[in-house]
Amino acid sequence: MELQSFVTISNEWDIVAVRQLGRNAAKELGFGVVDQARITTAISELARNIFLYAGEGKIWIEKEILDEKKGIKIIAQDQGPGIEDIRKVMQDGYSTSGGLGAGLPGVKRLMDDFNIESKPGKGTLVTAVKWLR
Repeated sequence: MELQSFVTISNEWDIVAVRQLGRNAAKELGFGVVDQARITTAISELARNIFLYAGEGKIWIEKEILDEKKGIKIIAQDQGPGIEDIRKVMQDGYSTSGGLGAGLPGVKRLMDDFNIESKPGKGTLVTAVKWLR
C-alpha cells in the first residue's frame, strides 16, 4: 500500500480537486473510463458529505495491492458531528439534506469494498476500495 495523495476538503473547489486527483490516479492504475467514472462519483459523494455535514475533512487516495490484486483505496475522514444511526443513513432514499439520498449507499454500490465507522460528536471514517479487473 502506497500513499498517493490527499486533499483537505473545506470548500466546493476542493471537491473538484479531489475528483480530478482520483480520476488521474484511477487512470494511472489502468482503470477503464467506466470504472474511472464510478471512482470519481464515489469520491465526489464522500467529499460532498464532508463539506455539507462536517465542514472540513480529508480524502486520501491510495494505491492498494493485495496478493495479485491491484486497486484504488479512498479514505474519507472528518471530525464532524458523526452519524447517530449508520444503518439508517445506509438506506436508499434516506437524506438529511433534502437530496436524493443516494450518497453513502451509492458509494457502497459503486465500489467493491466499503466500510464506515462513525462516533457521534467525534466524526466519520469511510474506506472504499475499487479493484482493477
